[in-house]
Amino acid sequence: MPAVNTARESARKIQCVNHLRQLGVALHNYHDAYTRLPAGWRRDQEQKTAYGWAATLLPYLEQSQLANLIDFESAVDSVNNLEAREMTLTIFRCPSDVADNRFLLFEEVGGHETSGLKSHTSMIELPSTNYLGVYGISDPDAVPFQSGEGIFMQDRFLRFSECQQGLSNILMVGERTARKLPSTWLGIMLEGEDATGRLVGNAYLGPNRTDADECEFDSRHPGCVNFLWGDGHVKSISDSIDAGTYRRFASRK
Repeated sequence: MPAVNTARESARKIQCVNHLRQLGVALHNYHDAYTRLPAGWRRDQEQKTAYGWAATLLPYLEQSQLANLIDFESAVDSVNNLEAREMTLTIFRCPSDVADNRFLLFEEVGGHETSGLKSHTSMIELPSTNYLGVYGISDPDAVPFQSGEGIFMQDRFLRFSECQQGLSNILMVGERTARKLPSTWLGIMLEGEDATGRLVGNAYLGPNRTDADECEFDSRHPGCVNFLWGDGHVKSISDSIDAGTYRRFASRK
């Protein structure tokens, strides 16, 4: 049985790598079309909800039909987007994770990491993802208006030319499981609990660290986390990576 389980996990890891490669191709095609990458999250006109970077990629993932279901001019929780909120896409899921296809986003209580209180007020149900854009080394929820050090930030459309370390040396998208923080490809209610951390993650302590913030990256692949790098290649990072090196990979400068 251990050998069978190992073989199954190996196959799941390969599938996860393929998903990240497809996301890489889509991001590069998007950049070719617009000479920039999508913003990590883009707020709506009333600044109450925001759409994530992955929702913008749908036409480049052979999901034009789903893209047409999303009313980007309305709020994420608009009735116009009900059908999109119920959609689950295999491309956004790591087969090793056992998370549900959707999750409830609850209202934040007392501010990020300040009150210790848990909300019991659900705001919206969202489709799940395991792949998060890299915000940088800073916590994307702790200082909402701080610009991240990485590729995906609020209302900021980065160009590849701004990655001073070279595209082969910067992390672009990484894995996170629902045991760390359930996340989504679609968008968020900005007043939701750890809201922006549902779209992007940060690299600070190291992969798969139980003592790390909920916005950091983790996976169910033993000993590593898969990452998409800026030039489009996919490579795992070991749990034993030096923290300083890990942080450098998350910074565009």
